[in-house]
Amino acid sequence: MPKKVDHQERRTSIADALMRVAADQGLEAVSLRHVAAEAGVSAGMVQHYFRTKDEMMTFALSVVRERSQIRVTEAVARLGENPPPRLLLRTMLAALLPLDDSTRDDGRVALAFLAYTAVRPSAAPGLHEDTAQFIGFIASVLPDGRGAAAAAGLLALMEGLGVYLLGGQYTAEQALGALDAHLDLLFG
Repeated sequence: MPKKVDHQERRTSIADALMRVAADQGLEAVSLRHVAAEAGVSAGMVQHYFRTKDEMMTFALSVVRERSQIRVTEAVARLGENPPPRLLLRTMLAALLPLDDSTRDDGRVALAFLAYTAVRPSAAPGLHEDTAQFIGFIASVLPDGRGAAAAAGLLALMEGLGVYLLGGQYTAEQALGALDAHLDLLFG
């Protein structure tokens, strides 16, 4: 009887290998050959699942997005029913920051993917929509109808803090302190 292969699991395994290569060596080191070696499979198998590097990168980006969404969902669930808006936003944004070893690798890969999509916008078709939805949600939670501009500023602050964390300019405590200070300004 032939062995059943879970194709989604295999694709995710290859995407995980891509993310390890990108986190360790940078996105420029990502190639079908390097990813295959990291995944312990043949280059032909990688090509069976992903015809091009862009296709592989797009799938890997979707895996990073999914992991981020899971972290946020789990963090918010721990707050219970109807958390105060400031606490809700802090929890969501903190869950997206690379504050520890487990989130730092995802953060490095996400940053590399953002740079990749800056020159290849077609590689991240859902990124614009996700950003617009997130800004809309943040705007709906901010007090006094502060609007999309304040929400975009808060999102940009979180992204900048992520870069500073990854670059070692900020510690987790400094980043969370800056986030709290900005939330204090927004929430009075």
